[in-house]
Amino acid sequence: MVESSRSALKRWIGVELKRLRQRAGYERADVAERLGKTAAWPGHVEVGRNLPSAADLEVLLTWYGHADRIQFFRTLLTRAKKGKDWWIGFSDVTPEWFTMYLGLESIARRLSGYDAMVVHGLFQLPEYAEAVIRDVNPTLPDAEVNRRVELRMARHEVLTHRTGLEPLQVWRVIDEAALRRVVGGPAVMRRQLEQLIKLAELPNITVQVLPAAAGSHPGVEGAFTIMEYPAEFEDDPGTVWFESRIRGTFIEDPSEISIYRDDLTRIQVNKALKPEQSIAMIEQVAKEIAR
Repeated sequence: MVESSRSALKRWIGVELKRLRQRAGYERADVAERLGKTAAWPGHVEVGRNLPSAADLEVLLTWYGHADRIQFFRTLLTRAKKGKDWWIGFSDVTPEWFTMYLGLESIARRLSGYDAMVVHGLFQLPEYAEAVIRDVNPTLPDAEVNRRVELRMARHEVLTHRTGLEPLQVWRVIDEAALRRVVGGPAVMRRQLEQLIKLAELPNITVQVLPAAAGSHPGVEGAFTIMEYPAEFEDDPGTVWFESRIRGTFIEDPSEISIYRDDLTRIQVNKALKPEQSIAMIEQVAKEIAR
């Protein structure tokens, strides 16, 4: 999927060029002057809106003191130009702010985080996903609801099969409240819990439960996701993602990402149940819902 995700590769090239520029001590205005570009050009490249040319890449990387990475960036540039975004067929139900997340999810090596209210989208059954979507957007027509469910199910491929990459490693800490919140009715919720148990058996998936008895914790502000990328993306600190009802937000500053990493580690180690204990709790909740 690395080869096929045009949006994700464009964004990574831009983000990395920004990091290298900042480390070298230059401003965007310096870049524009050096290359004879408009004042807006560096910003458009660094946010992944536009791709630089191979010649511009060579000049910038040499100027930033990283001429040794020119060939690597040229390879990424070629792949980005040839690539396609797998979700293009779902553009009718994919808001612009979510498309970049889909691209990053498709190339990530590991995805970890905390889920406060509902089971993560990569773990959702169709009927559970439908109930979540309808509850959040009660006025959506049936056709759009169905398309959104199809998109969510299509994302699941990263768990088992990705061209050129190993299956995505996923580690989620799920709040007990999300397990006990009956979404779609008892029968649907029970099947969803059973699905969680099955997924946790896969070697690339780890599920922990954060019990209510654990009290307050770093995730009280809400769900978040940390994405880590393949080793070929040298020195990449990853990305933190969280979303509201209106939009999604990326955090790219390494110092801020470290805060979320530390928070998640504290939840995993000090607050959440161990994986085997977590499965036992999920099984218990499923039995209680069945009564």
